[in-house]
Amino acid sequence: MSIIVTGATGNLGKFVIEGLLEKVPAEQITAVVRSAEKAAGFAARGVKIAVADYNAPETFDGVIAAGDKVLLISGSEVGSDRVAQHQVVIDAAKAAGAALVAYTSAPGSLTAALADDHRGTEKALLASGLPYVLLRNGWYNENFTEQLAPVLQYNAVTQAAGEGRVSSATRADYAAAAVAVLTGEGHENKTYELGGDVAWGFAEYAAELSRQTGKEIAYNSVSVEAYTGILAGAGLPELLATILAGVDASVEKGELVVDSGDLSRLIGRPTTPIADSIAAALKA
Repeated sequence: MSIIVTGATGNLGKFVIEGLLEKVPAEQITAVVRSAEKAAGFAARGVKIAVADYNAPETFDGVIAAGDKVLLISGSEVGSDRVAQHQVVIDAAKAAGAALVAYTSAPGSLTAALADDHRGTEKALLASGLPYVLLRNGWYNENFTEQLAPVLQYNAVTQAAGEGRVSSATRADYAAAAVAVLTGEGHENKTYELGGDVAWGFAEYAAELSRQTGKEIAYNSVSVEAYTGILAGAGLPELLATILAGVDASVEKGELVVDSGDLSRLIGRPTTPIADSIAAALKA
């Protein structure tokens, strides 16, 4: 039996592989990547490398074997048919007789356009008849803390989320949940709503930034339309700008508050506070 991780050199996948290496022998892990070069570090540690692409179904031939557990990390190509891409992996898993397919989805409460591909993939996975786990990941701390340059330049946190709150956690937290499912027992056919232990709002986020930097950083709440324009003006593709602004609209509605406690239960510890991620980002 092997544990197969797709998108293994991506932002989330790297943490999953590292977590798995702490739990199981390297030869039981297969990292599915588009570039073997990017996975050279994992290969050097004994992890099996499979070069495959969601857009090329034939590249998944022989990657998955009977009894394998598969972590399907959602694709990140904006504008692509992600459901069709994910179906490639689901089909390969079913043909091989995989023991489990876990999928990194989005919170069940999320109605933003971003969620459509996740709901479509969930439907396809359930229709396959394979044992499944839905890991409905909330938002990442890093979605905010990796974008501090303009915040610090203009001394303002600009969002279209109003007074909405976010139950975010780190990529490492969500990766640890995936590792727990892949290496544990009794998770078949379960859905986990995953989010940070403490929800926070952007006024609090700005206040924490002010505290840690010694600057006066304000929260500038704007309309969804204005925020879309700001993101596009910063160079983001129009489609991506629209999607991100739509997520902010969902935040304002409370759709990214996850209070299930599933994440901390799965990882066996509290989730990482946004303040810790801010500190790490400022240090870096």
